[in-house]
Amino acid sequence: MLRRLVFPRLVDLVLVVLGVSVVAFLMIRLIPGDAVAIMLGANSEVTPQALSELRERIGLDQPFLVQYLRWAFAALHGDFGTSLWTGRPVAEEILANIWPTLELTFLALAIGAGCAVPFGCLMASRRGRGTDIALRIGTVLGLTIPSFWLGIVLILAASRLLPGFASLGYVPFAENPLGNLARMAMPAFALALPILAGLSRLIRSAMLDALGQDYIRTARAKGAPERVILYKHALRNALIPFVTYLGISAGYLLGGAIVVEEVFAIPGLGRLILGAISERNYPLVQASILMVTVGFVVLNFAIDVIYVVIDPRLRR
Repeated sequence: MLRRLVFPRLVDLVLVVLGVSVVAFLMIRLIPGDAVAIMLGANSEVTPQALSELRERIGLDQPFLVQYLRWAFAALHGDFGTSLWTGRPVAEEILANIWPTLELTFLALAIGAGCAVPFGCLMASRRGRGTDIALRIGTVLGLTIPSFWLGIVLILAASRLLPGFASLGYVPFAENPLGNLARMAMPAFALALPILAGLSRLIRSAMLDALGQDYIRTARAKGAPERVILYKHALRNALIPFVTYLGISAGYLLGGAIVVEEVFAIPGLGRLILGAISERNYPLVQASILMVTVGFVVLNFAIDVIYVVIDPRLRR
């Protein structure tokens, strides 16, 4: 039964990854401008022959279909090519820059999910009261405030209120754990705020729906404490859509981290991708976008599987 439900999702995952690989391959090539000319720069010694030789050396003289098939076949074997600017393998450059992005995403997800559950439960238990109204207004603001704008505001506030606080840059966790967490606190919060707001509203809505069910009325009639009803019975059902939203949010956090990293000068995957795009570094851009997108779809595939496991109704 589980195999029958999982296999179609696995097929969808493969098709999505294939489509993303095509889009990632074509996207950078359809940007106006000659990548080879950009690589050679404004050198007066650049000649049409030099342009042709470099274009042939990196394979840009071939038709798009031939270029894609060669790249896709190599990528299936773990070879994403070499960076056009540094000459290093693309996989090495991505691995060297992905850890700050993963840490930022994990911290933002932990803050958003960890705070959303108590906030959502509080709003549901205080429905229509001042606390509920205030938190709902706060969640609307959290959904509308862009993460990069909030990051800039936090940097300006820290520079005025805490002049000695280091808000920019990155320190590896292994070298200085406290320094690492101090520098990652503000970008993680800026990135987590929309997730926190969205998850809080979702928990509130799911809790209110659960609290109106017959089994909740039965539990109250039996004299169960309100805390047990709220956190044991109602919250358990409210966590089903929470898990789904959490998986989708994790994927979007990877994309949002790119902009936030640029604001806080974090040398992560985001800055690597933006630099590679401006330099027309084809292999690096293709591999980076493909890895981020594959991570997104694989995570959502895992959430679909978990959803089937925790919700028996989907197996019927």
